[in-house]
Amino acid sequence: MRRLALFLISLCLALPVLAADAARPERKEVFGDVTVHYSAFTSSMLTPEVAAATGLVRSKNQGVLNIAVLKASKPATAVVSGTVKDLAGRSSPLSFKQITEQGAVYYIAQFKIDQAETVTFDLNIETGGVSNSLSFNQEVFPGE
Repeated sequence: MRRLALFLISLCLALPVLAADAARPERKEVFGDVTVHYSAFTSSMLTPEVAAATGLVRSKNQGVLNIAVLKASKPATAVVSGTVKDLAGRSSPLSFKQITEQGAVYYIAQFKIDQAETVTFDLNIETGGVSNSLSFNQEVFPGE
């Protein structure tokens, strides 16, 4: 639990630094009473302990996509699926896993980062039988 809490704190601290879209510092989409927060970052930013506790691969060439879903401003469970597409149009499926910690619910997936480029995330978020689509671009960089 302590490691998971550290992971979530790391995600929160990484959000302001890693937001690629300066015009939209808060990365979220609103679908009626459902709000989807999202962020992507290089997994090398995670400590080895946090990566191990969450089952994530810590690497300069692996990214992490973090999704949090709120319904009526409260954490909500969802079915999250999607793909990440590079500039050449190559698409890779994302495999999300749910992390629940002290009432908060997060969905995380890893993706490969070969080089600095802008990738497109196409996501489907289903909450309470209602499906919403979310697509966004983000510039990603291999880590240190």
